[in-house]
Amino acid sequence: MSTVAITAADINKLRQATGAGMMDCRKALTETNGDFEAAIDWLRKQGQKVAAKRSDREAKEGVVIARTSADNKIGYVVCISCETDFVSKNADFVAFAQSIADAAVATDAKNTEELNNATVNGAKVADLINDKLASIGEKIGVAKYERVEAPYVASYIHGAYRLGVLVALNKEAAEAGKDVAMQIAALNPVAVDADSVPAETIERERAIVIETMKADPKMAGKTDEMLGKIAEGKLNAFFKEQTLLAQAFVKDGSKSVAEYLKSVDADLKVNSFKRVALG
Repeated sequence: MSTVAITAADINKLRQATGAGMMDCRKALTETNGDFEAAIDWLRKQGQKVAAKRSDREAKEGVVIARTSADNKIGYVVCISCETDFVSKNADFVAFAQSIADAAVATDAKNTEELNNATVNGAKVADLINDKLASIGEKIGVAKYERVEAPYVASYIHGAYRLGVLVALNKEAAEAGKDVAMQIAALNPVAVDADSVPAETIERERAIVIETMKADPKMAGKTDEMLGKIAEGKLNAFFKEQTLLAQAFVKDGSKSVAEYLKSVDADLKVNSFKRVALG
């Protein structure tokens, strides 16, 4: 029995993030004692076709800016959050966010703390944020910040500053870098390839697959060994759908992203990527 009060706002948040029904969302939150991520897994284990947990539908408001250094060897993406779209769509607020991104590039800030201590026209970013908060009456701040370094970094901003992507490549390839960044923006892969998927993500998917199969009457009588083999097959499908290089290339579905990169340059590789979205 849940010991946490489940509010209508909690239910609506889960419903918006997953697309599941209201009563199913209430049940999921009750069964998981209000744990949002566990509730998503609970719905999936019940066979619910829910939206990916990385969905941007519950995005808070703000502006995402992606930048690179002049030599394209370092990339920066910063999300400046606010409370309403009235503010986020305001040209002055967008310019404010861009000035903070410019400060990140100018000072090569390594993390959020360094960015907050960076200066813009002699004033610290943290102080400028406090001043902006006071002037517009909304809570704002550096909600997310990422930095990557590589022989070549491509940047991309999607959807009126709602999502930013950095792609780290092993060599210069401007057009391919932009294409891959757009791919990442559209399909939100969990990793570059199967080998770089975090172990906890793999185990989570495996557990969901096995529990779902055990609940399926068609799987009755199958041994744990057989279920394990079937699960591995399903995990391979997961890797194909959710890892960048294995995904079908959005501009040409007849080839994978890996095949597209090879067609551009046999030695071209994606070292890493960062995708920052509102929410």
